[in-house]
Amino acid sequence: MIRFRQCCALLRSGSRSLSRPLSLALPLSLALCLPGPAARAQATDSESIVMASTTSTEQSGLFAYLLPKLNAATGIEVKVVAVGTGQALDLARRGDADMLLVHDPKAEQKFIEEGFGVARREVMYNDFIVIGPKQDPARVGGMKSTVESLDRIASSKAPFISRGDKSGTHGAELRLWQAAGVKPPASGTGWYEESGSGMGPTLNIASAKNAYTLADRGTWLNFRNRGDLVILVQGDPVLFNQYAVILINPARHPHVKQAAASKVADWLVSAEGQQAIAGYKLNGEPLFFPNSGRM
Repeated sequence: MIRFRQCCALLRSGSRSLSRPLSLALPLSLALCLPGPAARAQATDSESIVMASTTSTEQSGLFAYLLPKLNAATGIEVKVVAVGTGQALDLARRGDADMLLVHDPKAEQKFIEEGFGVARREVMYNDFIVIGPKQDPARVGGMKSTVESLDRIASSKAPFISRGDKSGTHGAELRLWQAAGVKPPASGTGWYEESGSGMGPTLNIASAKNAYTLADRGTWLNFRNRGDLVILVQGDPVLFNQYAVILINPARHPHVKQAAASKVADWLVSAEGQQAIAGYKLNGEPLFFPNSGRM
């Protein structure tokens, strides 16, 4: 734009005194000064923000379904960085995201108490499930208590694949082991192995090794390489899995796009956004359940 204004000033001030050769060059010069198609497109593009979120929201297919609807309603393009919740919170601590959509309430509370986050609002939930081979060597299928099922897996030394990535799912798994009074061995030294990766790759490893794992239902429903894996334990209240949006505190990071992030968060908890979330299904089965009314 500055270059264009300078060219226009040159034209206004010098057009009457220019020699013929230079005046013939002016149309070309003006054409070079005008913003090209890419620049004009950039000027009309919708505003964009960065959302740090979880692999479960990405690998479940939710974002591919939801973000076009969000963009159409708000005019804001949301660029998602899908990592474990722990990594997402660290990105936000560094100011590398404008907002969060994560699922580890305890870690989220700590993030807010540290002064990095504001305006946490619950958006949706699903649940965790214990997955394992249909042969079920630990005999946990159908158990009502997740804690007791993990204790049985540990006692039988049946292979278990942990995400091991400080994600919300990993945090939930560690709390369940603690409740069971079990301290899993170091990764790779026995029956317990950490994948250090997202839910999809962890399920792939569990499928290849006929191992148990803790998964979120959304990713499981969208997962195709199941092999002999089946759901063995579900429905326990401790497996409840809440997702929430959090804005980044501009007092910590003044560059964040708080107004645009607030608009995105408002849409997610609005009647329109909640209806859109409820509408995401696979084979008629919902993957997430909206609950923004629960504060």
